[in-house]
Amino acid sequence: MAKSSRKVIISCAVTGAIHTPSMSPHLPVTPEEIIADSVAAAEAGATILHLHARDPGNGRPTQDPDAFRAFLPQIKQATSAVLNLTTGGSPHMSVAERMRPAAELRPEVASLNMGSMNFGLYPMLDRFKEFQHDWEREHLENSRDLVFKNTFSDIEHILRTGHDNGTRFEFECYDTSHLYNLAHFVDRGLVEGPFLVQTVFGLLGGIGAHPEDVMHMKRTADRLFGDAYVWSVLGAGRNQMNVAAQAAAQGGNVRVGLEDSLWISPGQRAESNADQVRKLRHILEGLSLDVATPDEARETLALKGGAEVGF
Repeated sequence: MAKSSRKVIISCAVTGAIHTPSMSPHLPVTPEEIIADSVAAAEAGATILHLHARDPGNGRPTQDPDAFRAFLPQIKQATSAVLNLTTGGSPHMSVAERMRPAAELRPEVASLNMGSMNFGLYPMLDRFKEFQHDWEREHLENSRDLVFKNTFSDIEHILRTGHDNGTRFEFECYDTSHLYNLAHFVDRGLVEGPFLVQTVFGLLGGIGAHPEDVMHMKRTADRLFGDAYVWSVLGAGRNQMNVAAQAAAQGGNVRVGLEDSLWISPGQRAESNADQVRKLRHILEGLSLDVATPDEARETLALKGGAEVGF
């Protein structure tokens, strides 16, 4: 069967603020682990690496730019992947704290959450009972009464800071309203195409992961943005691969990684981010699709290039 000429961008979220170290021994925490997992994911075919940092002593998420400096230069030297820094950090952090790494290190891409939302992580307490660190249980329990704050003022501040640094964004949209929030900033001229829209499915507080939910977000984005945007999907937890397969078959790009799901199949933890990238590549190959190289992604997304970052 002939391959499609379309190239799929694979993003890999290497480590993040949702899961805690006790949930999987394979979640990278130290700079050395983040470097090794990132390089392996890039070698497996990840086009973009989405990166958070953690305190190596206790695994707590941190937005200290020095924590990012402990691994970013090594990943940049070892791979050609596009490096994407979080401005989400943790829902428990202030916007000023969340923005520091992207503001100081000037990446090619940074993530940007497009609206305030309830962000419910506490159901994971039903599945995980033992924790190494006191903060882990508290982190999940406190999400019962947590609003992840991303006001219009917050979003505008991050957009303007990124614009000044030549940083473009992965716009994380957890519900239909977030697409309309993004359209507001497009209408104001603060966002210009081509821009990456990461539609997120299956997190409590956002839209679900039913196939109709995926199509609803895609139809809405098509209507609002036309050909000015690049569509990608993130399916949380057990939804990761089926949402990715649906979107890839319908013209989308995909994100996997241990930030979004700890699993490679029902009941079996992924042993690395590269495991998930390889599994996704098998799905794409079954659909006769090729994976975009980092330079092809840079061209598609009009990125400034790795030579222009601050690390």
